[in-house]
This record gives sequence, C-alpha cells and structure tokens, in this order.
Amino acid sequence: MSFNVTFHLSYKFRLLLLFTLCLTVVGWATSNYFVGVIQEIPKAKDLMASLNKGVVWGKKGTVIEEASVKKANLDNCPSVSPHLNLTLEEVQAENPKVHRGQYHPEECRALQRVAILILHWHREKHLLYLLEHLHPFMQRQQLAYGIYVIHQAGSKKFNHAKLLNVGYLEALKDESWDCFIFHDVDLVPENDLNLYKCEDQPRHLVVGRNSTGCRLRYNGYFGGVTALSREQFFKSRAS
Repeated sequence: MSFNVTFHLSYKFRLLLLFTLCLTVVGWATSNYFVGVIQEIPKAKDLMASLNKGVVWGKKGTVIEEASVKKANLDNCPSVSPHLNLTLEEVQAENPKVHRGQYHPEECRALQRVAILILHWHREKHLLYLLEHLHPFMQRQQLAYGIYVIHQAGSKKFNHAKLLNVGYLEALKDESWDCFIFHDVDLVPENDLNLYKCEDQPRHLVVGRNSTGCRLRYNGYFGGVTALSREQFFKSRAS
C-alpha cells in the first residue's frame, strides 16, 4: 500500500511539472508575439499616415480622393488653351544662354560651329515652334550654333535658291562658320542622334517625314534639311 501511494504522488508531481513547463513555453511565446506587435506598431502608424495623405475621410466613413475634391473646385478650361499661343519672348525666356540667336557650350569646346539658315515666308507659327524645339535640340548636341531666319519680303513667288545664297553670305558676316544647315521652317527633328553637323560629303538630315509615312518623298530626294560645309557650298555654287 505504501508503494502505491508513493507511486501515485510521484505521478501527480510529474503531471504538475509538465503542466508548469507547458505554461512557461506558452507564456514565452505569447510575450514574444506581443513584443513583435509592439515593434510593428510604429511601422503601421507610418503606413497609415502615408495612406491618409492621399485620402480624406468623410463623415460617414467613406473615402474621398483628395484629387477629386480639388477637381470639383476647379474652373472649366478655356475653349482655346493659352499654352498654344507661343510667343518669341517665351522662346527667349526658355533659352537664357542664347544671345542674338547664338550659343556655345560652356562645359566643353564645340567640335563645329554651325549656322542654321531657316527659310521663312508667312509661316510665323511654324517658325516659333521650330525655334522652341531647335534651341534645346542643338544645345543637347553640344554644338556652337547661330540661327538665322531668312525672310522673303513682298508678295512675289518664294525664291528658295536665292534665300539660300543670301543666308549663307549674311551668316559669314558674323562668324566663320564651319557648317551650314539649310532648314525648311515646317520640319522639326525628332531624334537627338540626328546630328546637325557636317561631314566629308553633303548630308541629307531628313531621313523620313511623318506626312509620308516616315519615308522620303521620292528616291533621290535631297532637300528640307541639308548640311554642307563652306567648301561644299562653294563648290555647289561654282558648279
């Protein structure tokens, strides 16, 4: 009888010990969980703060985008956007480093000095948009350049060849340019890698036109935008 009582007490003691051990493990796991949650609370607060920047909570708990609230308070846009009325003063303001139509890079020495001769006759809007695009286009290519607008006065037929000759001679009065770009007013370059420079042979810079499906107008077409050095232009006049 004594043996049985001793065994019974020992069995209860072992159960109590096992139960205590289980409580210890559960308590340790629970405490680690709550510590992790407490550490994540600041992150959750930061996340909610960033989300709340983009939304506004209504009285009934609905979410209204802040952009929608601002849009509701805006006036209607005008029928004709004021941004479409480009002016020469705006083009000048966007290119403060251009002086009297000329520019040279400050961070390096340009490999060529390029004169761009734009033939113009009653195409003011085309001219403004070409100038707006052409100035930053040339500056990204790090070229020293000058832009000359060759305008034909009067009402006589547009004399393309004569304007080219006049522009060439007038440009040489300012600088001893290395290269001459003869440029139609209604053609705008699209690719910065289309370099406005002269090489050993005359270059045709119009590789395609959007009005002709990005192809040339016809085989052998050489016009629109062309690049000739002084020597090449002189030879073309002599011939």
